[in-house]
Amino acid sequence: MSNPVAKALWGHYKRHPLQIVLVWFGLTLGIALLVGVMGVNQQARESYRDGEQLFSNPYPYRIRHAQPSLKVPQGFYIQLRRDGFKQCVPMDQIRVVTQDGRDVEIVGIDPVALFNGASLLSSRNQNQIMQLMQPPYPIMVGAHLANYMGIEDGQPLTLENGRQLGPVHVVDEERINGPRMLADMSLLRSIQPGSGLTAILCGKMTPQALRRLESQLPIALKLEKEEAAGLEPLTNAFHLNLFAMGMLAFVVGLFIFYQAMSLSLTQRQPLVGLMRQAGVSSLQLAKALIVELLVWIVLGLVGGNLLGLMLAEQLLPSVAETLNNLYGANVSLSVSWHWEWGVASVLIALLGCLLACGWPLIRLIRTPPARLATHMSLVRFSGREFAIQALVSCLFVVAAYGIYQLPHGQQAGFVLIACILIASALGMPYLLWQLFRLLGVVVRSARLRWFFSDAAASLSYRGVAAMAFMLALASNIGMETMTGSFRHTTKVWLDQRLAADIYVRPSANVAPRIASWLEKQEEVDQVWWQWRHTIPSDYGKLQVVSVGGTQEEKAALAIKVAMPEYWQRLHYGRAMLVSESLAIKHNWEPGQVIDMPAPLNQKWLIAGVYYDYGNPHGQVIIPHKRWQQLWPHRGQVGLAIHLQPGADTMSMMKKLGETFRLPPERVRNNAELMVQAMRVFDRTFVVTATLGKLTLFVAVCGLFFATVAGELSRQRQFALLRCMGMTGRELALLGGGQLLLIGVMTALIALPLGLILAQLLIDVVLKYSFGWTMPVEYFPVDYLMSLGSALFVLLLAGAWPVWRLVKRSAILSLRESF
Repeated sequence: MSNPVAKALWGHYKRHPLQIVLVWFGLTLGIALLVGVMGVNQQARESYRDGEQLFSNPYPYRIRHAQPSLKVPQGFYIQLRRDGFKQCVPMDQIRVVTQDGRDVEIVGIDPVALFNGASLLSSRNQNQIMQLMQPPYPIMVGAHLANYMGIEDGQPLTLENGRQLGPVHVVDEERINGPRMLADMSLLRSIQPGSGLTAILCGKMTPQALRRLESQLPIALKLEKEEAAGLEPLTNAFHLNLFAMGMLAFVVGLFIFYQAMSLSLTQRQPLVGLMRQAGVSSLQLAKALIVELLVWIVLGLVGGNLLGLMLAEQLLPSVAETLNNLYGANVSLSVSWHWEWGVASVLIALLGCLLACGWPLIRLIRTPPARLATHMSLVRFSGREFAIQALVSCLFVVAAYGIYQLPHGQQAGFVLIACILIASALGMPYLLWQLFRLLGVVVRSARLRWFFSDAAASLSYRGVAAMAFMLALASNIGMETMTGSFRHTTKVWLDQRLAADIYVRPSANVAPRIASWLEKQEEVDQVWWQWRHTIPSDYGKLQVVSVGGTQEEKAALAIKVAMPEYWQRLHYGRAMLVSESLAIKHNWEPGQVIDMPAPLNQKWLIAGVYYDYGNPHGQVIIPHKRWQQLWPHRGQVGLAIHLQPGADTMSMMKKLGETFRLPPERVRNNAELMVQAMRVFDRTFVVTATLGKLTLFVAVCGLFFATVAGELSRQRQFALLRCMGMTGRELALLGGGQLLLIGVMTALIALPLGLILAQLLIDVVLKYSFGWTMPVEYFPVDYLMSLGSALFVLLLAGAWPVWRLVKRSAILSLRESF
């Protein structure tokens, strides 16, 4: 008996093949986006643990200069080789801009040093290494990075100044992890002339060798070990944001899956009623429907994991570039499937499908057969279900209010946003249903009454798709607003901070001679000094910065809140300014007295809090005279040069570089720094924008298929109306008008919800993830573009079934509908 029951139930998809696409589409794409984000996060964390790698060889240790702007002397590396440290290799790094405006990091190596580790390299790798030394000095690129940048093997790499490097050699697998290219060190010297090394990488060594290496380090150099413990705490907020976006995409896909399954089960109500009257038991029906659901879950899991792996490969280069720009992390671009993803996707899919399909299955099986056979049962069910959803929505509103009263934090912020989104999604169908019912009663026109009453009834199959569409649209508007606000605020902040015309980063012993020379130049108006030094503390890594006492330097600080006469307190008392992120993290306020680590020591007055969007660590500002008492002529030094009005910036930069033989990366103008900073910003948020667009794409496509499937199920009604005399234009106005009305109402709910979401992202999540606050900026043109494109898809989805009906004869359409 069970086999005929299954055949009868599953034969529904032969009559409605579009629902196969809809059911598979929602679950598969939801799982794919979630698995893709999980894969990106896991690959990044594995790269943190692997540390620096060249040609698949781990180098857990690196020797750097204490001042990041300075390099390691090449003579020290030669001395290491003479002392027997064969596991150490030199490395230099530069950043270039390609012809299409993309920032690329090129790593320079010494092929001979790597060749000496031949026991760790295959013969093929050895040949590729030695080719880097031979003209025309090729550049090696991993296959994943080449595919992401659109570079083919043998193609030259063209820079923004028109110079061509290469040719590019695309290797089969990643020889160097991360968004980097590999070249001979001499090629880097020809691009940016200079001396010294960015770092010396060292492989694993015995404890005795490690102690011997540390004893030989000069004072200016430091030995670091690449460990996950250093990067993972910094990047946790970034990965959590990604996972939250993936979960949102999965929820949107789950709504589409629920919409399709609910529509499928509803359309089979008369069939189930007849089967129940014929003697089929509830247990037999339950078995057949559960098997069907499990088949859909398996298909969704297989397709979702495969598409998720492909999506992770596409997203990983952008994520790696973002993490490299923000935290200096080197993330591998190769992705392989892990069983943890599969287990997590199975558990999440089972739980989601249970929540999505549990009640429709129970309702279908437990409803009396006589009621299932009536065509109006769906409308009666929907009204009651919408009311229940509205009550549950009120519970989520109460929960959101309670969470908002608790101490704010990153986790609480995500839970708060989830409660608000769920409450809005659950309450929206009930509000639309009541609105359409009310309009169906108050309007005088008989046609409009029927129009609104039919629109209320159509929410039984359109409501869930509208919920998914509203969630995706609101999240997209929220992310657009947050990203746009952050970009605008960052640009304004950079305009204020980059007040000088030229910025120079010399060594500490050369800086006095440069400053003295600049003061004698007629084109120079002022020279600002700034010292930086990073010290460990109980508050984490703390960066101490000095500032001068001029009014221009005061104006260049973006002060958030401060004590009265804070500038005088800073320079004539024992006071300091603290960055916003540090103040938020430790609940510091102006007027508070805090203790600092040695040599700053105790009892410092917080004179003010300033905005700082360019530093992942905490930062404090002290006056120059205090700096000279603590670290006389020590630390990282920078000079900010203000020129006289009308002076030629490029001419002064050239003269300065030639006089003191400064490499180009040490002398920058404010326009160049601004362009570079905004380029890095745009690259940083490309992942968030991509995920937001993918989520909206899933929702719009799901809404399109759900609407088409629902409209096709109303072919009987349309055919009857056409036989009663309605024209094709009137039918199109009926279907399209209802969809447009639902879409507009959904958009009117999604727009303020998206703005509330953006406010919460900025005031809660962004604030407690990174310690940054900012005003919310609005972008009406972008909102209109998003809403307009979504409403166009709605009209297209409603017009296609009507157009298909009008093209055929009325009698034939009526006969087929029955």
